[in-house]
Amino acid sequence: MRKRTYYTSTDRLNMPALIEDYALIGDGHTAALVSRDGSVDWLCWPRFDSGACFAALLGTEENGRWLIAPSDDTECEDSADLPCADESGHDRTRFHDETQGETKTSESGRTVSNDKPVPRQADGPPVSRAAARANAAAAEAKRDAHDDDKRKAPNLKPGYARATRRRYRGETLILETDFETPDGAVTLVDFMPPGNGWSEMIRIVVGKRGTVKMRMELVLRFDYGFSIPWVSRLAHESGIKAIAGPDTVALRTPVDLHGENMKTVAEFTVSEGERVPFSLTYSQSHLRIPPARDPHSALARTENHWLEWAARGTVEGKYAPAIRRSLLTLKALAYEPTGGIVAAPTTSLPEKLGGARNWDYRYVWLRDATITLLAMMRGGYYDEARAWRAWLGRVMAGSPEQLQIMYGLAGERRLPEFELDWLPGYEDSKPVRVGNNAVGQLQLDVYGEVMNALHLARVGGLQADETAWNVQCAMLGHLETIWQERDEGIWETRGGRQHFTFSKVMAWVAFDRAIKSAQAFDLPGPLEHWQEIRAQIHADVCEKSWNTRLNAFTQTYGGNELDASVLLMPLLGFLPPSDPRVVGTVHAIEKHLMRDGFVLRYHTTEFDDGLPPGEGTFLACSFWMVDNLALQGRVDEARAMYERLLSLANDVGLLAEEYDPADGRFVGNFPQGFSHVALVHTGLNLMKHEQEMARAAGQPPHDGESGEGGPPPAGMSDAQSQSSPVV
Repeated sequence: MRKRTYYTSTDRLNMPALIEDYALIGDGHTAALVSRDGSVDWLCWPRFDSGACFAALLGTEENGRWLIAPSDDTECEDSADLPCADESGHDRTRFHDETQGETKTSESGRTVSNDKPVPRQADGPPVSRAAARANAAAAEAKRDAHDDDKRKAPNLKPGYARATRRRYRGETLILETDFETPDGAVTLVDFMPPGNGWSEMIRIVVGKRGTVKMRMELVLRFDYGFSIPWVSRLAHESGIKAIAGPDTVALRTPVDLHGENMKTVAEFTVSEGERVPFSLTYSQSHLRIPPARDPHSALARTENHWLEWAARGTVEGKYAPAIRRSLLTLKALAYEPTGGIVAAPTTSLPEKLGGARNWDYRYVWLRDATITLLAMMRGGYYDEARAWRAWLGRVMAGSPEQLQIMYGLAGERRLPEFELDWLPGYEDSKPVRVGNNAVGQLQLDVYGEVMNALHLARVGGLQADETAWNVQCAMLGHLETIWQERDEGIWETRGGRQHFTFSKVMAWVAFDRAIKSAQAFDLPGPLEHWQEIRAQIHADVCEKSWNTRLNAFTQTYGGNELDASVLLMPLLGFLPPSDPRVVGTVHAIEKHLMRDGFVLRYHTTEFDDGLPPGEGTFLACSFWMVDNLALQGRVDEARAMYERLLSLANDVGLLAEEYDPADGRFVGNFPQGFSHVALVHTGLNLMKHEQEMARAAGQPPHDGESGEGGPPPAGMSDAQSQSSPVV
């Protein structure tokens, strides 16, 4: 069972939350991570791959965050008499205020005084983690000793507040976090309205019981926590605007804002039945700030948007809630203007705490996006599948020799990798990287991923035009000339190219799916030639990657190391699940490549991948093991393992890339699309398998275990709709 740790806002001064303590909100252009204590610690504006204006996730609060939470009643030094530097380098205690001395009344009726200076936000002195924890302990001891006669809520110390519960509002991306104090209770509602015409984050504090003292702290640092903005009052509204270079952010709220310790802060109370809104809007600095919108109307529109989208899904059955939440998470990772799907909304969350395996996942990997397309199709979301298929058609256009493994959100090809030396990294995990040098790697498996996805798209009724098929044929012509080469493989190793088994298997898949498409849809192509190449690749893999000593397929040709990617061989149809070689491989991986019941990708201590050893268990690989167990008739074991994997999801149903069973913690980028795609496919496969077993026994499926719901799409037979592999 994962340990839960709660922090006060004082405790969180200079340390991010646990990865599993974050929730995701988004608008189809970008996404934010919100911790359970009410702090927005990661937000890139205006796109997923833009610079972060809140980067506390990879540093400290001084690198940008937005906190709204009950006040912890600690003494705060006012910044009115503290100097800060302006652009000329001179010390200043006040900044230009466009409405200084005026008083405005908001639509909600709250009066806002604008006669207080709003200092420019500036970095303060760093505080060590040990000092932060000591301060928190001292503050808690002080609270315990004072106000003994104050009314107490159950299990709560005077002046102490914590998140008691959080959830998404139904099948939406609207996050609701409940806080309780001895004086009352509030709910913090966080969301980003989609389809707004601009990107905006809205936070509404709703009074539930009593009267609660609240505090808001806004620390904006553009360009990944580096650029300090100039802050001034809005001319005709209650709020502020912050500008740095090309970026502008406007904060609108009916409560008083003032400067404190180089932050923009607000202290206010919320009583039962009262709602206090905050709206943070992004725009380019040379454009007008977007107009104010009623936050409560925006909430209603956002809720309707997500509920209408979720209602299009067809998944029913025992595991439907987890699967549907995963599909909603995958939808949140899609860049709406182009249809591109990012692997994750974060960069540089470490695969090992304190280590160097830290990568930027805010781009579109062909591999990840293709299996996401299949998950969307299986879930009934064909509009998203069409949008991605259109994106794929655009990036595939051109010379097959220039096909890349990943692209930018709009198909950009250049994604140079560099390091941000001013950020210490999540829990001191350096370096923090932007961009990804793997963009230039050769990974043969992407050809198979693309051909598989386009074949299943045709099977699912998403017919492509003649040009798409011509491009596919050209890709196969190029693959024929390179499939025997070494590559960096599915895991994007940086220790030199190898003959990776999975890469060769996926080359086989590329030709196999092209043959199936040509036969099923009467498409032109040199079928006999493709069949010869397919047979040649199959024989090559079976001869060169089989290790008689291990009784298993290995990571590389002639190698002695295991690799979880070979678990996909039966799922892709390369060999039947009952083949003794497949059975032997599964047993070998169970014996040598599992840690505390979860599957490693490979042993980083035994295979030189060009990086320091050590990482968590890769969650997608464990889902692949579940599929293999079920296919081999070990259904009870498969079900138990799947449900254990589901239990790893955090309280709002999100998974990271990896899980460290030793520490009981998530590691790697979060939330990770690859993990959620695997959850979807394996859950659907398991429900379908149980349904088939019930039918074979002459019994109807158990209530709530019916598998995929709804009729198959037009042009797709029932048999075809049940044949989608996990990748």
